[in-house]
Amino acid sequence: AEVDGERMGSVFLVDGGDGLAKLRLLGLEKKARGLGIGRALTEQCIRGARERGYRKMTLWTQSCLVAARGIYQSAGFTRVKEEKHHSFGVDLVGETWEMDL
Repeated sequence: AEVDGERMGSVFLVDGGDGLAKLRLLGLEKKARGLGIGRALTEQCIRGARERGYRKMTLWTQSCLVAARGIYQSAGFTRVKEEKHHSFGVDLVGETWEMDL
């Protein structure tokens, strides 16, 4: 995503095999947060997965990423799994979210 020619965010749509799409690496510049860009990128990713005939979509995130989790939930994803792990020097809770397309 760009604003006035400046890159503000990106997301990946990845083939997970067997009709499964994966939303990966949604990222925004700090100054782009709150502008609806994360929501727009997520919606575009979902639309792209549907256009390509995927049946289901999944993503993995961290419980501490509250804004991203809100975007995923409002887009129709449901949290299906939580796992505690230690990464980046801290204790975290990873979450798997899914939605039928």
